[in-house]
Amino acid sequence: MDIPRKPRSQKARWAAIGAGVAALIAITIGLSRLRSAAPVVDRASLWTDTVKRGPMLREVKGPGTLVPEQIRLITADTAGRVERIPLRPGAKVEAGTVLLELSNPDVMLQALDAERQLAQAQADLINLRATSSGNELVTESGLASLEADALDAERRAKADRKLAQDGVISGLEANQQIEKAAQLTRRLALEKRRLGVVSSSGREVVAAQRAQIERLKAVVAFRRKQVESMKVRSVEHGVLSELPLELGQWVTPGSLLAKVVQPEKLKAVLRIPETQARDLALQLSASIDTRNGIVQGKVSRISPSANQGSVEVDVSLPAELPRGARPDLTIEGTVEIEKLANVLYVGRPAGAQPEGQIELFRLARESDEARRAKVKLGRSSVSTVEVLEGLAEGDTVILSDMSAWDQADRVRLK
Repeated sequence: MDIPRKPRSQKARWAAIGAGVAALIAITIGLSRLRSAAPVVDRASLWTDTVKRGPMLREVKGPGTLVPEQIRLITADTAGRVERIPLRPGAKVEAGTVLLELSNPDVMLQALDAERQLAQAQADLINLRATSSGNELVTESGLASLEADALDAERRAKADRKLAQDGVISGLEANQQIEKAAQLTRRLALEKRRLGVVSSSGREVVAAQRAQIERLKAVVAFRRKQVESMKVRSVEHGVLSELPLELGQWVTPGSLLAKVVQPEKLKAVLRIPETQARDLALQLSASIDTRNGIVQGKVSRISPSANQGSVEVDVSLPAELPRGARPDLTIEGTVEIEKLANVLYVGRPAGAQPEGQIELFRLARESDEARRAKVKLGRSSVSTVEVLEGLAEGDTVILSDMSAWDQADRVRLK
């Protein structure tokens, strides 16, 4: 038969509810203290390095090309049409070698007209000389006659003065002869001045014509030079590097016709990233990889401005270069900035800037976890960077780009 249960007391019921609530709170607190699972990263896909202490060589690296130290650009002196191209790029040339020939009828006509004007001016000079000499002779002839008349009048005046004193002739007649002699004397003086003016003006006219002839000679020489420039010649020995023209092409004054280089003496022109170029200086040592060998050189020029994110640096090279070294050859150069002694350094992380701060994942010893650490960097090189704070010698850090895990403080490697 059924046995009736005794109902629970109110106090026992509240105790059970309190115990349940306490258990729930304890479970919630325990779950909140559990850390979220660290993301897993493939170890094989990461680039790691160990922090070291010792000497660090600071270098900057950049691509570049071999360029001749001496380049001669040959431009057009006058307009013309390309009629003949006897040589092509790669040919050796000497001073005076004809590289190509142009034609322009207008230039020929201008030269002929200039020669015609010179010949006419020379003929005019001959006429001016003859005219000037004739005028001078006529003036001298008149002067000689006038001198004779003046002398005769002066003798007659002296004689008539004496005769008048002796009473042979009247004083009026003597005075007339004296006045005539004085008049001829004044005319003689004027005629002498006139002769000077005629001679001087004749010389000036001849001198002006001679100056005109000299100017025309300069014009003729210039026109002949233009005609001669239609045969484009090399001004020095070397190798014809460029000749960007074809038969029948029309060129204008100043157009580039050819480029002659001397391949015996080359220099390296490097393009150093502008972020690495601030410590560059002249006479720094540089190593140039020509793909056929490495040669040593010195920095000889640094461009004062950046171009498209890089700074041009010229490196002078020795006379003897590896075989295969030629103008426009693609190379790679490394410039040695300085050698630091006894510094803490590590491989250069992705996105690291010198004298900056970066967060890196440091691998825990004997563990597969890597934790985020703030690292202060110092001076940098091509592949290494100085560590100032945040890491110790022997630490292993991840250098690869870890931006995909910016929200994680730790990662697990597998």
